[in-house]
Amino acid sequence: MKSRIDPKIIAGFALAIGILLLTAAASFWSVRGLSVQTERVEHTYQVLQEAESITAALKDAQAGTRGYLLTGDTAYLRPYSIAIGQLPASLERIQSLTVDNLVQRARLDSLRLLVEQEFRILRPLTEVNKSMGQAAMQTLLDTDRQTLRQVRLLYDRIKSSEMALLAQRSALQNVFEQATPVVVLLSAVLAVLIVVLLVVKITKELADNRRLQGELADINATVSRRIAQIRELAEQVVQGDYTVKITDFNDDNIGGLAMSLNRMTQTLDASFGALEKRNQELDQFAYVASHDLKAPLRGVTTIVKWIEEELAAELSPQLRTYLDQMKGRLSRLEDLINGLLAYARVGRTAQPTETVDVAQLLAEVAELVVPPDFSLAVGPNMPTLLTDRLGLQQVFTNLLSNAVKYHQRGAGNLAVTCQDEGSHYEFRVQDDGPGIAPEYHQKIFLLFQTLRDRHTAESTGIGLSIVQKIINEHQGTIRVESSPGQGAGFIFTWPK
Repeated sequence: MKSRIDPKIIAGFALAIGILLLTAAASFWSVRGLSVQTERVEHTYQVLQEAESITAALKDAQAGTRGYLLTGDTAYLRPYSIAIGQLPASLERIQSLTVDNLVQRARLDSLRLLVEQEFRILRPLTEVNKSMGQAAMQTLLDTDRQTLRQVRLLYDRIKSSEMALLAQRSALQNVFEQATPVVVLLSAVLAVLIVVLLVVKITKELADNRRLQGELADINATVSRRIAQIRELAEQVVQGDYTVKITDFNDDNIGGLAMSLNRMTQTLDASFGALEKRNQELDQFAYVASHDLKAPLRGVTTIVKWIEEELAAELSPQLRTYLDQMKGRLSRLEDLINGLLAYARVGRTAQPTETVDVAQLLAEVAELVVPPDFSLAVGPNMPTLLTDRLGLQQVFTNLLSNAVKYHQRGAGNLAVTCQDEGSHYEFRVQDDGPGIAPEYHQKIFLLFQTLRDRHTAESTGIGLSIVQKIINEHQGTIRVESSPGQGAGFIFTWPK
C-alpha cells in the first residue's frame, strides 16, 4: 500500500506560500513606493533650496555693489566675490536635479542667462573709476534693478512649479504610509488562518500515515523474505548449482520474477550440461590428436631416418634434399599439432593460484629460452603476486622465445619492465630485432599467422595466439608497439 500526501495539504501549502510571497511583494511595493516618494520630496526641497540660494546670492551681490558705490569701501564687494565663486556650481547642481523636467530646465536656462547678464552689469560697477560718467552709472543701476526683478519673477515660477510637485508627491507618500501596514496586517491574518487549517489537516494526515507505516512494515518484511530467496538462488547459481528452485507462487511481480529465474536455472542447467558434453568430446579429440595423429608422424619420421642410414651410399644429392624437406614438413606438422593442443587447453581447466615472484619467474624462463649470446634486462619494480603461475610463465616464455626466434641478427638485447596501474600490472617485453610493420600489428595474434617463411619448421604462427588467449582468460589486454628496424615491444596487462 502506498502512502501519499493529501493534495489538499499540498494546495494549502502552496496557497500559504503564495500569500507569503504576495505579502512580501506588497510590503516591498509599499516600502519601495514610500522610499521613492520620500526621495522625490527631498529632491523638490533640494531644487527649491538651490533656486533660493541663487536668488539670495544675486541679491547680496547687488546690495554689496551698491554699498561699495555709496561708500567706496571694498569690504562691501565680498558678497559679489562669493556669488561669482558659488553661482556657477549652484546652477550646475540645480540643472542636474531637474534633468527630467523639461519645463524647469527651460526656466533654469533663462535663469542662467539672467545670472550672466547680472554679472556683466555688476562687473563694471565694481571696477568704477573717474572716467565713468554719472549717466552711464545710472543706466547700469537701472538695468540691474530690471534684471533682478526678472530673476525674482522667474524664481517665483520655479518655486510655484516645485511646490505643485511637492504637493503631489506628499500626497502619494501619505497613501503609501497608510497602505503599507494595512496590506501587511491583512496578509498576516490570512497566513495565520491558512496555517491553522494546515495544522489540523496535517495532524489527521500523520495519523493516517502511522497506520500506513504499520501496513507497509508488514509488506516490507514479506518482500524482504522473498527477495532473500531470490538472492540465495543467485548465489547458488554463481557457485555453479543450476538445479535450485524458488517456491514462490504469488501472483505479483516478485512471483513472476521467481518463475522466470526458475526457468533460467533450468535453461542454464541444460546448456551447461550440453557444454560439458562438448568439452568431453574436445578432450577426446585432444587425446586422439596427441596419440593417434602423432604416432604415425613419429613412424614416418623414423622411416626417413632409416632410409638415410641404410641407403646413405645410394642417395643422390637431390634425393637428400627431398628427404630433408620431408623431415622439415613432418617436424612442422608435429609442432602445429602440439600448438593446437596447447591452444585448445587454455582456459579448459582452472589453474591453482600461488605466490609468484615475477623476477624469479623471469630468471627461470630465461634459462630455458634465452641463448647465452642474448642479454635480458629485468626492471627493478617486478612485483610478487598471487596468480596463475603456469599461465604467466607461458606468456613470458612465448614472448621471449619469439623475440629470440625472430631476431635475425645473432646476439640481441631483451628487456622486461613493469608498471603498477592500480588494479593491474602492465608488463612490457622489448627486443631490438627487425621490428614489425604497423599493418601486421593485429594479424600476428591470429592463428597460423607468421611473418617468416612457412617452410621454416619452428614458425607455426600459434605462439602469440596462445599468449593472447591466456591473457584474455585473465581479463587482461595485449598490444604491440613496433616499426620496421626499431625492434618490437609487447605490452600486456595482468590483474593483481
